[in-house]
Amino acid sequence: MDTTASPLDLANPIATLPPTFRWGVATSAYQIEGAVDEGGRTRSIWDTFCEVPDAIDKGDTGEVACDHYHRMPQDVALIRDLGVDLYRFSVAWPRVQPRGRGPVNPEGLGFYDRLTDELLANGVEPWITLYHWDLPQELEDAGGWPHRDTAYRFADYSMLVFDALQDRITTWTTLNEPWCSAMLGYAYGAHAPGRRDFAASMHAVHHLLLGHGLATQRMREASQSAGGQHTFGITLNMGVPTPQTDSAADLDAARRSDALSTRIYLDPLVHGRYPADLVDDLAKLGIALPVQDGDLDAIKTPLDVLGVNYYFSETLSGVDEDGNDTDSAGLPVSRVIPTGRPITAMGWEIVPEGFTQLLVRLYTDYRLPIYVTENGAAFDDEPDETGYVDDADRVAYFDSHIGAVALARQQGADIRGYFAWSLMDNFEWAYGYDKRFGIVRVDYDTQERIPKRSAHWYRDTIKALRS
Repeated sequence: MDTTASPLDLANPIATLPPTFRWGVATSAYQIEGAVDEGGRTRSIWDTFCEVPDAIDKGDTGEVACDHYHRMPQDVALIRDLGVDLYRFSVAWPRVQPRGRGPVNPEGLGFYDRLTDELLANGVEPWITLYHWDLPQELEDAGGWPHRDTAYRFADYSMLVFDALQDRITTWTTLNEPWCSAMLGYAYGAHAPGRRDFAASMHAVHHLLLGHGLATQRMREASQSAGGQHTFGITLNMGVPTPQTDSAADLDAARRSDALSTRIYLDPLVHGRYPADLVDDLAKLGIALPVQDGDLDAIKTPLDVLGVNYYFSETLSGVDEDGNDTDSAGLPVSRVIPTGRPITAMGWEIVPEGFTQLLVRLYTDYRLPIYVTENGAAFDDEPDETGYVDDADRVAYFDSHIGAVALARQQGADIRGYFAWSLMDNFEWAYGYDKRFGIVRVDYDTQERIPKRSAHWYRDTIKALRS
């Protein structure tokens, strides 16, 4: 495979993307900012989780990360030089509103004010994400996302940021990947806050969605009152669960996965209801979603855009290696079946055709304009003596997946833009600094930034499509 195939080669689906298609790169606050004790920022659940023995690979933390807090103008210059239209970043809640309650922290908000101005001065449009997992620790101590009050606190915080930046930022995204917040954080214990309580995770799902709805209602009302032209959305991570066979057990495993990863979010967001099959599944476990009067109306507040994060798809079996369809706790089996495809450094199978399938399905079922807000891959980068990474594997990943986006557009999906994940190597949550997703290499000892081959390929692809 020619990993440097020109997008102008008519055999490459990327060549069909129009000049109006928008391009960006993405990051998140805790993964790059560092400066966790500066500027009035208080602790988040990730600061706490990083102190738990064995929670993070090699005991890494986000204390310094990429030192973006101090190197922001340099990083914006990197973004500008890539030739992208958009930069998607998240705001650190405990930096802007210490402890998750009360007035805005001017010094913390000032960082994002300067970042916004720096981006605009460099011809890059800011795309804001209000929550990328860094819940103030004091709100977790009060119950966290399984507790209803957190949704109201999130709406208050969102308005603090919106009031300050709405004059310069058009697109506002509430949550990034609520599945990860709820499931990895509260069901599986793999992410902060590290709890393992499935019922609590289901309550967290509802309150995350409620927080999204309440915040969006208030921001939209403020936008309309000011005559603004703002766009509001949410970002979800999804894949395509494929049954291994046509057996009833395998089909049901795929159905349950789809219900818990996709329909549990999009059905209430778009249709104002939770999936009936999911509600029945939860009832069998003695779990009821904590829906109160008016909640679903708030959650169904109109969306202008759906952010889609895609990394992989999975093939599932509903039986274990011994043929049992329930586990030792009496719960239905859902087992991932490797299919022999190439994998990334995360162990994720590379399934670009699943991306096309997902995007077409999402647009067919939910009829929302779509931006791909994250897509990318970690590989075992090998820098040369200058620090340059000739990451042909990552180039091939981007080539196939951007091509998959183009194919979905050809099939009628309204996809308007694409963000590469990530601008630069960063703190990869429980994996610490071991996994590198960046198109720019970060030398964590010196904080030097060195664009990889994939950065040059991405820049050149964008340029070619505009010429």
